[in-house]
Amino acid sequence: MEKYEIPKELKEIMFGVLSPDYIRKMSAARIVTPDTYDEDGYPIEGGLMDPRLGVIDPGLVCKTCGGRIGECPGHFGHIELAKPVIHIGFAKTIYKILKSVCPHCGRVAITENKRREILEKMRKLEEEGGNKWEICEEVYKEASKANVCPYCGEIKYDVKYEKPTSYYRIDGNEEKPLTPADVREILEKIPDEDCILLGINPETTRPEWMVLTVLPVPPVTMRPSIILETGERSEDDLTHKLVDIVRINNRLEENIEGGAPNLIIEDLWNLLQYHINTYFDNEAPGIPPARHRSGRPLKTLAQRLKGKEGRFRYNLAGKRVNFSARTVISPDPCLSINEVGVPIEIAKELTVPEKVTRYNIEKIRKLIKNGPNKHPGVNYIIRKMIGRDGKEYEYKIKLTDNNKDFWVENIKEGDIVERHLMDGDIVLYNRQPSLHRMSIMGHRVRVLPYRTFRHNLCVCPPYNADFDGDEMNLHVPQTEEAKAEAEALMLVEKHILSPRYGGPIIGAIHDYISGAYILTSRYFTKDEATLILRSGGIKDELWEPDKIENGVPLYSGKKIFSKALPKGLNLRFKARICRKCKECKKEDCEYDAYVVIKDGELIKGVIDKNAYGAEAGILLHTIVKEYGHEAGRKFLDSVTKMVIRTLMLKGFTTGIDDIDIPKEALEEIEEVLNEAEKKVEEIIEKYKKGELELLPGKDLEESRETHINNVLRDARDKAGEIAERYLGMDNHAVIMARTGARGNILNITQMAACVGQQSVRGQRIFRGYRGRVLPHFEKNDLSARAHGFVRSSYKKGLSPTEFFFHAMGGREGLVDQAVRTAQSGYMQRRLINALQDLKSEIDKSVRDSRGIIIQFKYGEDGVDPMLADRGKAVNIDRIIDKIKMKYQK
Repeated sequence: MEKYEIPKELKEIMFGVLSPDYIRKMSAARIVTPDTYDEDGYPIEGGLMDPRLGVIDPGLVCKTCGGRIGECPGHFGHIELAKPVIHIGFAKTIYKILKSVCPHCGRVAITENKRREILEKMRKLEEEGGNKWEICEEVYKEASKANVCPYCGEIKYDVKYEKPTSYYRIDGNEEKPLTPADVREILEKIPDEDCILLGINPETTRPEWMVLTVLPVPPVTMRPSIILETGERSEDDLTHKLVDIVRINNRLEENIEGGAPNLIIEDLWNLLQYHINTYFDNEAPGIPPARHRSGRPLKTLAQRLKGKEGRFRYNLAGKRVNFSARTVISPDPCLSINEVGVPIEIAKELTVPEKVTRYNIEKIRKLIKNGPNKHPGVNYIIRKMIGRDGKEYEYKIKLTDNNKDFWVENIKEGDIVERHLMDGDIVLYNRQPSLHRMSIMGHRVRVLPYRTFRHNLCVCPPYNADFDGDEMNLHVPQTEEAKAEAEALMLVEKHILSPRYGGPIIGAIHDYISGAYILTSRYFTKDEATLILRSGGIKDELWEPDKIENGVPLYSGKKIFSKALPKGLNLRFKARICRKCKECKKEDCEYDAYVVIKDGELIKGVIDKNAYGAEAGILLHTIVKEYGHEAGRKFLDSVTKMVIRTLMLKGFTTGIDDIDIPKEALEEIEEVLNEAEKKVEEIIEKYKKGELELLPGKDLEESRETHINNVLRDARDKAGEIAERYLGMDNHAVIMARTGARGNILNITQMAACVGQQSVRGQRIFRGYRGRVLPHFEKNDLSARAHGFVRSSYKKGLSPTEFFFHAMGGREGLVDQAVRTAQSGYMQRRLINALQDLKSEIDKSVRDSRGIIIQFKYGEDGVDPMLADRGKAVNIDRIIDKIKMKYQK
């Protein structure tokens, strides 16, 4: 393999077109027969599986380099074409050239002065570091206008191009076909000095090479055949195509030599052109694709390279990797946000290389003693040894139960062991689709029983993970540098704040939020308070009871929560349960919705989503900004465990009775809905009489719809308000909605009172049968019920027509979601490709790969959005408030 060693550094890459001579020179064999293997299954010489092109069968030796399978990289062959053929990839370029050059003398049809001017422009542009080839478009435009050649004075006829590879010369009203041989003849006449004007570098490419006379045949290693279960050989799609090319080429050659009529030769020539076209690109417009016997279109050269499943995107831009695992995920509130629970089966399979030193040799001996099947153990041992030739080689030995005792004795410093994944190892954890930076983060391993990955619920938002069957990937960094980088840059706690909106993206969700509300709004017995504090890892002694009720000492949940806060923290903000009163009473809020924290003590207010919820938490944001990532992580780990314990002690559940409302409330709601339907009837009457008040910029029908929608929306909102009056903050469904744990008051309204108007494309529902949506209504009925108003609540249940309208509205939501996902995915891909080479330099400027400045200062203000405060570089109000609180009594 040594003679094929590839240089590690490339100075430059030059692209060009292969000349016929070069194709012959690099070819190891001329292919003359369309057959592949003989009866004995041995490759035929001169066939498409010629042993000079490389070997894919075990036991055979390559006749060119003497290498066996795996050693021989493969060698090109060639087919001598009986007639020239247009290369489909260059068909458009050839057309542009034919339009621009004189068919008689081959010169580009522009005047000498213009020519000098363009060459000078190109020279200047090259000196300035620009792309000189951009000017060639100007040459094409100018030269194609000329009717007479300025050099030989002959008339320059026009050329017509027909996809995929046909050219015609236009003489007056007559069209004469140009054969590939004619085209090649014209291209041969173009002098080297004119090639530059056409955007062709004459050092690497000649225009006539775009018309093929010799076809390179790729090595067999690039198109291996497979042996089916039946023992038959199945050839690669490229080989199939090459068989067709060789067969037709041979027939064409025989016919030419035999002096066959022109018509037959032209037919075969066109057929050869078709086969070569589909060999290069089987999806070219205007050509029927070549198919396999089964009817499947063949996957030829262009299809191998392009698109999502092509060589570039599938095998080069992204690859399958070793040291990775994938399984279903499940929640574990006992883990830290930095941790990931790894099943023991996976931990025994994934390994980390560890070098044996005098400091860890005893630990490694214990691991080797466990062997490969007992965790924590070792799977492989790597030892460097000097070979007979004096070179150093690495030998990898698989550890087994038979040889482990030998290695316990013989392991020595300098060896490398591949040990099982153990607690504390750093790994990368990822959920697809990876839409932003936080879709892959560094976690520390906790090896656990069972078969799923586990993580803390606070890290669900950045991954957008839930536990309805989602799977996630785990990657194990192998080198010390990779581990250090993962820990320093990618650890979860370093990503609590998101660059998307300068606030926490990792934070409390669902139960953690409703639980925090219950913790900070209630009192607890001594046993409960102790249990809650110990759950959060707080070992402080209890303080004096905050109140005594019926002889039982009770401790405030606010004080329990305060034990998790860092000392010296001063903060004021409104909680999510804030009712948005006209005049805020601040500290004297009757709903306890104004949070005051003084010197790390929660004095007033309740903790909910606004305090430490994902995407909203002001308190969490402040702790991370003022006390660092680690303090933020400790706070989150501690509080979430305390909150879970609170819920276990107090109980928190929801059921159908959470939306029970008394009979008088239901009657009141019915009244509101009847009133609304009456108003709608009045609007329809006015519309029919032409007395309806027109709204600005809307016609009569649009005004009618707007009026009706407003009435129905108000009715639903009023029904909701009535239901809300009877559902207080002791109701668990309301607690979830008000604290921001899950859902909103509208959901409760729809469950308890009235679902409301269903819409399709932002309008009431009108599409269905002629003159009506469903056959259950009169024709031309404009009433609320006939066009998607659902007056029932979910609890009461929908009538069949209401159910159908609801399904129509729901279907639109599903379709929208699917379409939006596809659109945003494609848009993100385009943005990434456009911006991938931009980077922030040491002088804070943003430059591309050529060093061209895009922004003089990153983001125009030099602020890292992750460290900004909700988009502001500095939150002045917060600084002033902090100082006020510190010095106010």
